[in-house]
Amino acid sequence: MRRVLAAALVVTAMAVAGCSSPPTNTGITVFAAASLKAVFTELGTAFEKDHPGTTVTFSFAGSSDLVTQLTQGATADVFASADTTNMTKAESAGLVSGKPVNFAANHLTIVTPPGNPSRIGSFADLARSGTQVVVCAPQVPCGAAAERLEKITGVTLTPVSEESSVTDVLGKVTSGQADAGLVYTTDARSAGAKVDAIAFPESSRAVNTYPIAVLNSAQNSSAAQQFVDLVTGPRGRETLAAAGFAAP
Repeated sequence: MRRVLAAALVVTAMAVAGCSSPPTNTGITVFAAASLKAVFTELGTAFEKDHPGTTVTFSFAGSSDLVTQLTQGATADVFASADTTNMTKAESAGLVSGKPVNFAANHLTIVTPPGNPSRIGSFADLARSGTQVVVCAPQVPCGAAAERLEKITGVTLTPVSEESSVTDVLGKVTSGQADAGLVYTTDARSAGAKVDAIAFPESSRAVNTYPIAVLNSAQNSSAAQQFVDLVTGPRGRETLAAAGFAAP
């Protein structure tokens, strides 16, 4: 009788074990503007440390490209744009849950290869004949800001290339494929000695504001909101400021 009872207990235990699922990791996917790569990667690491078992996966690209991907069916939990225009597009497409929160601001600066061989000293110098300038495409936030600066200054640029993200513009300059480029001040800062940065006063008149929001496609809306709270909270503001972002 004892053997029968013991066998029954073993079978019951195995059945319970078979019905129980081992704990699985949860995760969120964040679509974010390319200019946020360094700072969001840092915040993602902090988030994972504070939320054991939760992973953060990033997709960094030009904000307009990210909106296109989302409208075409890509799924993500959070979207952070480098301008309000592309966030508005996401809202109009019914992609956003709740109200986006502005969390940072940024403006453009000129970058050149080390030593500034073309002697660029102002925004107007970018229009000099023979100067190879790289900018973002107009639909990308950094490109839209460049267009606003052209209107403000009356200077018309003739870029040799229009890139889909600010990091691509930076890459053209650091690889020696351009005399100068227009990137965000934060990107110039992160590039360090790979570039020379030339500030110009007109840039303060074309500031981009960065909004962030949880998406309707979020598979883990609770964790998504917690990430948004991290970015917009004291820790996020401190990390963003250290990277050179201004308050919105």
